[in-house]
Amino acid sequence: MKSLTLTSAVLASLIFSSAAMAADDCTDPVTDWQPRETLRQQIEQHGWEVQRIKVDDGCYEVRGIDKIGNEFKAKYAPASLHIRKLEITFVRDGDAADYLDRNPDQKTDEPSVVKKPSGE
Repeated sequence: MKSLTLTSAVLASLIFSSAAMAADDCTDPVTDWQPRETLRQQIEQHGWEVQRIKVDDGCYEVRGIDKIGNEFKAKYAPASLHIRKLEITFVRDGDAADYLDRNPDQKTDEPSVVKKPSGE
C-alpha cells in the first residue's frame, strides 16, 4: 500500500511539474511561423548583434550582444515575433528601462525585469 501511495505521489508531482514547465512553451502552429531571418533583421534594427537563433520549447531562442556590449538571451513567439522572455547580463552599469518596449499597444503597464549582475 505504501508503494502505491508513493508511486501515485511521484507521478502526480511529475505531471504537475511538467505542466508548470509547459507554461513557458510557445504553442504557435509551425505553419504560422515567421522565418528566422525576419527575426534576425528585427533584432539587428535595434543595433544588437545576433550570435545564435535556435528553437527551444517551440519558441525562437536568441543569444547575442546588445549595442552597448551586454550579453542577452531572449525567447520570441515564432508566429508574431513578440518577445516572451529577456535576460540581460550587464557588463557595465545598465538600466533595465533601456530594454522596455514603449509600444502604446503593449498589454501590460509594468513588464517584469530581472537584472542579473555580470558573472551569474
